[in-house]
Amino acid sequence: MSNEGKVVKMHYVGTLDDGEKFDSSYDHGEPIEFTCMAGTVVKGFDEAARDMQVGDKKTIHLEPDEAYGPVRDELIQVVPLSAIPNAADLPDSGTIYFQGPDGRPIPAEIVAKDDEKITFDMNHPLAGKPLNFDLELVEVKDA
Repeated sequence: MSNEGKVVKMHYVGTLDDGEKFDSSYDHGEPIEFTCMAGTVVKGFDEAARDMQVGDKKTIHLEPDEAYGPVRDELIQVVPLSAIPNAADLPDSGTIYFQGPDGRPIPAEIVAKDDEKITFDMNHPLAGKPLNFDLELVEVKDA
């Protein structure tokens, strides 16, 4: 029986190929909830949930195109500091947030900064990386 179009709750542990954990619903204290196959989670995660039943556990491996996609060069931007108001207040590294056209925050990682320019990487931090998930389906309900 397919879960497509149903609201599912799933626990997960996400790791990189070297075993480093990057996220876990257990650490957040609650499972993730989403409508199966609605495209609100990464493609491979959605597809894994489609045919699971409550209580099922599954381990999946996702290549970048099934997860956060490849690293896109156009999302790495070099900007002159003179073009940024209050540029002196920017940190040398870390994540800052720009406001998108719809008002939502857009994260940008500062990957380089010198006296003249700053380089922002707006790719998802997991873009270009294969991902592994240990999944457990805990609830299914009609949307």
